[in-house]
Amino acid sequence: MKNPNKPVISPTVSENAARYRAVRFFDSVNDLTRLPPDDGQEVAFAGRSNAGKSSAINVLTGQRQLARVSKTPGRTQLLNFFEVAPARYLVDLPGYGYAEVPNAIRQHWQKLLERYLRERAALRGLLLLMDIRHPLTELDRQMLGWCGVRQLPVHILLTKADKLSRGAALTTLQQLRRTLQPHHPNVSAQLFSALTGQGRDDVCTQLDLWLGY
Repeated sequence: MKNPNKPVISPTVSENAARYRAVRFFDSVNDLTRLPPDDGQEVAFAGRSNAGKSSAINVLTGQRQLARVSKTPGRTQLLNFFEVAPARYLVDLPGYGYAEVPNAIRQHWQKLLERYLRERAALRGLLLLMDIRHPLTELDRQMLGWCGVRQLPVHILLTKADKLSRGAALTTLQQLRRTLQPHHPNVSAQLFSALTGQGRDDVCTQLDLWLGY
């Protein structure tokens, strides 16, 4: 007889993916002075508004409502910290590039993002999400530039891969890698779909590496 007090993990969930099922919301901040102590390990999620950051976090953690998903671009307006374990966090950054956000707020986000990426010692890597149908925009390139200044590792998720045929998705991935090679040779990339779960285990493996598991 099964023990009713013992959690049952689906056999389709890999060992490294299972650890992220216990992630919980920790805090939201809009000022760098309110960040958690800068002595742990963090992985940040960044991308244009509506690139699928919140959906990706929910799929990776197996929690539908952990990160708020909205059809309205620009919904994430704070740095949202999710605790994986003590002093280990996933950080959902404000989406960038949404023109209807008031200019003052957009400038505040940009300064906040730039300082966080440049100064945060606990930040070990960045997951940069791009809609596979619109990859590597000018703002994405700016984000890569900021990370390049401090040699912060970046792993790109081409989200919504289910929107293209497998052949077209793989072609887009190959083209992206060729484009990145001359100026960002250490940036890696993969296909990802929050709808189908494609690429989930690969992302969890990358998170494990950066979070020290």
